[in-house]
Amino acid sequence: MKKLPLWVLIAALPISLLLSCTERSKETTSEPPNFVFILVDDLGWTDLSSFGSNFYETPNIDALAASGMKFTNAYAACPVCSPTRASIMTGKYPARMEATDWFGAPQPDNVDKHWTKDKPLLPAPYLEHMKPEEKTLAEAFKEAGYATFFAGKWHLGDEEKYYPEAQGFDVNIGGYHRGGPYTGNRYFSPYDNPKMTNGPEGEHLPDRLAAETASFIEQHKDSSFLAYLSFYSVHTPLMAREDLKAKYEAKRDSLGLQDKWGEEGDRKHRLVQSHAVYAGMVEAMDQAVGKVLAQLEQSGVAHNTVVIFMSDNGGLSTSEGHPTTNLPLRAGKGWLYEGGIREPMIVRWPSVTQEGSESQVPLTSTDFYPTMLEIAGIELQPDQHKDGKSFVSTLKGSTESVHDAIFWHYPHYGNQGGSPGSAMRKGDWKLIHWYEGNRYELYNLAKDIGEEHNLAEEHPDRLASMKDELHHWVEEVGGKIPQPNPNAAKAQL
Repeated sequence: MKKLPLWVLIAALPISLLLSCTERSKETTSEPPNFVFILVDDLGWTDLSSFGSNFYETPNIDALAASGMKFTNAYAACPVCSPTRASIMTGKYPARMEATDWFGAPQPDNVDKHWTKDKPLLPAPYLEHMKPEEKTLAEAFKEAGYATFFAGKWHLGDEEKYYPEAQGFDVNIGGYHRGGPYTGNRYFSPYDNPKMTNGPEGEHLPDRLAAETASFIEQHKDSSFLAYLSFYSVHTPLMAREDLKAKYEAKRDSLGLQDKWGEEGDRKHRLVQSHAVYAGMVEAMDQAVGKVLAQLEQSGVAHNTVVIFMSDNGGLSTSEGHPTTNLPLRAGKGWLYEGGIREPMIVRWPSVTQEGSESQVPLTSTDFYPTMLEIAGIELQPDQHKDGKSFVSTLKGSTESVHDAIFWHYPHYGNQGGSPGSAMRKGDWKLIHWYEGNRYELYNLAKDIGEEHNLAEEHPDRLASMKDELHHWVEEVGGKIPQPNPNAAKAQL
């Protein structure tokens, strides 16, 4: 017999018994918690003031961090968007789902039309959608009686059967197959998004998505809800409100900031946060977060709402305008170095997480699914979220590791210059296996967060042990391996 959540059992009690409890305050009732999940696109590890930025201003998110728990070793399951988003929805590593690249990237049979056509390796094949048979996080909450809402970027399939409303969300505002706001006036109305009506001319997309989320919260304040706000921000195209652009141009000049560049592979790499347009995009996103947090207070549900904040991959530092830097982390979006996968993460669980606390426990995006179910008192589903680990104990203050190891598999050439590879973190140690040239890099992140010193030759025993574990994991999840590209040899002739 299926185990029912505690709150369902309580709801079934005789009305006379329930009425005897009306003198207790809302804060002490056992009503099911609400959830607001905020996912930002392409936000780097140091793109928030509370995570180290001295240029971008993010007072609302900083206040969220001050009222909850900040995680400094939180990871996306992939250095690009779609796979990470699927990992949150399913609790599985992208490699297990055969969904290892952003949906729309080249396949091995059409790479001849892509800039990587002469690279030494063909990209591994991948599914360009999240499988409909996956029981999503939203479906699990909907089954438990929650109202479910989605707003913003989806990018998990190019047909209606893959869209949010087919994957457990009662409401979908703006979520379809595109990975960015590329239609209409892009970040400003008219948007010409088939899943969202146009607003007044000039309306700003992050504010609109926040307003839709706030409206849903107010409408469902007397019931249990899951609101999933998935910003298109701060993904390209790089566009900011004129007032914020002017603000950061003036701030950049007053601080005497100048663009500085390094190199990562064959790409130039931004070394200073000084991009005024990007800074304006970050602040506008922060203002939108503030609108949602304010609505929780106004609707009287903040005390019983778990708020989660996360990014889907590292900040864009080596391509497409090079708008930010993730220093002291190496590289950024599209790379298996820390800059591509380590994310700013915050969780506020009222009366549980200690205000202003910080956790160094390594976690990854597969972990949200079982954690949220456990918080809500919904039965765990280990056959579904088989790669996720609940970190409820971490939220309660434990410093014990949740994972023995965390893994990545990205067998593709990234638009940002990254190469096909697999990686793992075990304790303070990180191993990267680059398939091109069959090379290995080993780093001690506790001593070398910037991954500057490859210790593979100095620690042969550790290297051998981690290699075996990584290879076993890739095989266990069915990871696809990139194959030699026959066109590469021809290109050298």
